[in-house]
Amino acid sequence: MIERDLAGDPTGQTAAGVGHQQSGRRAGSWQTLLQALRGENQEESSRPLGDFTTTPRVIFIALLAIAIGALGAVVALILLRLIGLFTNLFFYQRFDTSLISPASNRLGPFEVLVPVIGALIIGLMARYGSERIRGHGIPEAIEAILINGSRVQPRVAFLKPLSSAISIGSGGPFGAEGPIIMTGGAFGSMIAQLFHLSSAERKTLLVAGAAAGMSATFASPVAAVLLAVELLLFEWKPRSMIPVALASATAAVLRRYLIGMGPLFPTPPHPAFIGPQAILCCLVVGLLAGALSALLTVAVYASEDAFRRLPIHWMWWPAIGGLAIGLGGLIFPQALGVGYDTISALLQGTVPLTIILGVLLVKSAIWAISLGSGTSGGVLAPLLLMGGALGGLLTPLLPAEGPGFWPLVSMGAILGGTMRSPFTGIVFMLELTHDVNALLPLLIAVTIAHAFTVLVMRRSILTEKVSRRGYHLTREYSIDPLEIIFIREVMRTSIVALPASLPQKELLQSLRHTSSQHGQRLYPVIDEQARLVGVLTRRDLELLAHEGQAEQQDGHLLAQAIRRQPVICHPDEPLRLVVYRMAATGLTRLPVVERESRRLVGLVSISDLLQARVRTLIEEQRRERVLRIRLLFPFGTRLRALRLREEHLPPPNRESSEEEQTHR
Repeated sequence: MIERDLAGDPTGQTAAGVGHQQSGRRAGSWQTLLQALRGENQEESSRPLGDFTTTPRVIFIALLAIAIGALGAVVALILLRLIGLFTNLFFYQRFDTSLISPASNRLGPFEVLVPVIGALIIGLMARYGSERIRGHGIPEAIEAILINGSRVQPRVAFLKPLSSAISIGSGGPFGAEGPIIMTGGAFGSMIAQLFHLSSAERKTLLVAGAAAGMSATFASPVAAVLLAVELLLFEWKPRSMIPVALASATAAVLRRYLIGMGPLFPTPPHPAFIGPQAILCCLVVGLLAGALSALLTVAVYASEDAFRRLPIHWMWWPAIGGLAIGLGGLIFPQALGVGYDTISALLQGTVPLTIILGVLLVKSAIWAISLGSGTSGGVLAPLLLMGGALGGLLTPLLPAEGPGFWPLVSMGAILGGTMRSPFTGIVFMLELTHDVNALLPLLIAVTIAHAFTVLVMRRSILTEKVSRRGYHLTREYSIDPLEIIFIREVMRTSIVALPASLPQKELLQSLRHTSSQHGQRLYPVIDEQARLVGVLTRRDLELLAHEGQAEQQDGHLLAQAIRRQPVICHPDEPLRLVVYRMAATGLTRLPVVERESRRLVGLVSISDLLQARVRTLIEEQRRERVLRIRLLFPFGTRLRALRLREEHLPPPNRESSEEEQTHR
């Protein structure tokens, strides 16, 4: 038995091995590409380390995403046409697919029954069709990604847009973006399920469909990609960002031919620079928008809690929410429907105070009640409307920066605070209005609103529903410390290695005291050149001693009892690969060998991997002052020096001073 300190051993890489690697790299590039396109996974440990782990497999996924993007644009067109159709049928009794506001209907008191009828239909569809059509779409997409392996039932792809069109068309104060995100994601998941894909690849295609739907609906391809990254993908990797971006771009291109050009809400140009007073007002708007975001979130889930306490089946809850919508529409007709016309008027600065108050009081109330009842509809357009109303209410009190300036800033702040997706809120408002001059005010207000809700609320309006179903998710992205720390930084080099030529009897005699001193549980077995031959566990050694094989087969060497072809790792591999290897094999300790020579250089275990986490904890929790400023002649020190000097000087001669005064 040999006790080794392997920290100072040379690498031992042969020139022949390096030359073989360089010559095979060129020949294997096309083979790697073909394997990736066929779906054959390359062993990750055989790839050279780089900034990203994306493989050529992303090309195949991107091609599928482009097809899904085209389909998402068509689905968005169908959903918008369905909303227009049901709005005309319910409120104007005509067959037309053009989008129109239900506020100008002439039904009178019978208007109250229209949302109730629509809600009853949705309740029946959810009960006997699919319960997944309930809600505003984005939490359901998140749940499908996190829990169901990005698998969405095909019937959801057809029932969700139909139920949302009925809900909005019958006067529901919702938007089309949540349903189209869920519908596009459902179609993306359906296409993904037709191919031999991993769960991560299905997630990418599901999100590609969701981003395509949002891009086609709002003419906002960049904001759709940002929403996917900030809310749905749970990663920031080229393997998912590239397909999602291409799907969103494809949908945006087709939108120009199917629906029309953007922007959806053009605004008059605002000044490129606003003064310091307006900048400070952006901070105030951000704080107020953050407070309104928190209030709206609390109102929605307070309504949901109230419905849960009702002694009736959830199928009837939307009808109660529909009754609230009908009564609210009777009081304030502009509260019915999506409200795109009101959003446009707010951005033009042409909305009277009565409309603004009606949106903040009536529309927000019926929106929270109906959404809490479990009906089908989105949250993005109502948030824009309520944020614009807040900005319109504040406009007379704030500096004049042009018509619609403060509603625009407040809309973005509401999105950043309620959805907890600040970059999506900023870019979304820029794409909706094409007003690039509002970028700096949006950045300030959205950031403040986001900071307010992050500090005040644990969950957003989108993730609270997922949390209430018993699941936890985090929206903080960071580099995994196991990815950037190599095995050579944490492996143990002072270990016990067993020579393969060692007789078993001699091993068992010398192991009694040595093993207890080291506490080592895995023993690498090496040859004369320190190359790994196999391994033995402490359990193996105990079995040898218990069965008495050392006495019965005294001439046998240790090489005859070892486990050959053990699972190994290399010193230049990141700890993430070791964790994956341990998880796949169930092993907790692995020998570390050099790639070419297979020379043993150390041993790594789970306790060694925890050093990476300890390092992260130290970086986050340990506070220290690195730089200290020291003045050469501090003011207080100079005063003390002058006082000491005065104390050591001899006292003045009183007679000489009197003579001097007499002389003067």
